[in-house]
Amino acid sequence: MKKHLVLLAFLGVVGSASAADIVGNAKAAENKVSMCIGCHGIPGYKASFPEVYQVPMLGGQSPKYIENALRAYQKGERRHPSMQGIAGSLSDQDIADLAAYYSQQK
Repeated sequence: MKKHLVLLAFLGVVGSASAADIVGNAKAAENKVSMCIGCHGIPGYKASFPEVYQVPMLGGQSPKYIENALRAYQKGERRHPSMQGIAGSLSDQDIADLAAYYSQQK
């Protein structure tokens, strides 16, 4: 019985990792950026929905900035219909991978 309690306690500690503990993998993101490059991969690109605005380039941004921005879209703290939909479909690992990928771009 004690072994089971120790195992459950260990699993509780291991399972309590937060999104901040996830390490991004830039190589894994190469298969995930297809939804991003249509807007964020074109220098000087302007989107016209829901209004005309300059789309920011993500290459070279800090990983923490990208992670925070995507989480803010997920929570509705940043508002843009397309970005809210895309961010809402991302897992914590996806976000970490994309942040690692774009932080290494120039």
